[in-house]
Amino acid sequence: MRLHGAFQKAEEAQLLLEGNEQIMGDDDLIVSKTDLKGKLTYANSAFLDIAGYQLKDVLGEPHSMIRNDAMPRCIFKLLWEKISSGNEIFAYVVNATKFDDYYWVLAHVTASRDASGAIVGYHSNRRKPSPTAVSEIKKLYGALVEEENKHKNGKESVAASYKLLMDILAQKGVDYDEYVLSL
Repeated sequence: MRLHGAFQKAEEAQLLLEGNEQIMGDDDLIVSKTDLKGKLTYANSAFLDIAGYQLKDVLGEPHSMIRNDAMPRCIFKLLWEKISSGNEIFAYVVNATKFDDYYWVLAHVTASRDASGAIVGYHSNRRKPSPTAVSEIKKLYGALVEEENKHKNGKESVAASYKLLMDILAQKGVDYDEYVLSL
């Protein structure tokens, strides 16, 4: 079947990753918590082990300290839109380790609330993604990063890749969560 437009662009793109891939164990569960600005307030031992940090290295630091340069910024735009409005999101994320390696996760990110229901931070659980899902998401993310790299201005690059993401999802007839959960 020949694909057209934005979806075809995603099928042809390549996501370039540097370093060695670290693979989570089948039963590993990475957990982290942040404050409202995304600074780490908690990281479990699975997080620390795979990322190569000690707890003292990460507490108070922005969660983006493990952001891999190959990860499309528009996915984080979508993530922040969802969680800051109180919604949850499932997302495939490629993270960087302290030693410039990388690892893939299937993240579930939600708002943490106080007794009155106000959002006081964010909570993320991450599991090992299937190799098939990673293979598919690499195509999409490759197209998004390629689009981001066409623009010199950071806001323009995120806006352009976000539009491409929305176009691809519209062609598939799903939203991002539905797409992620279908892989």
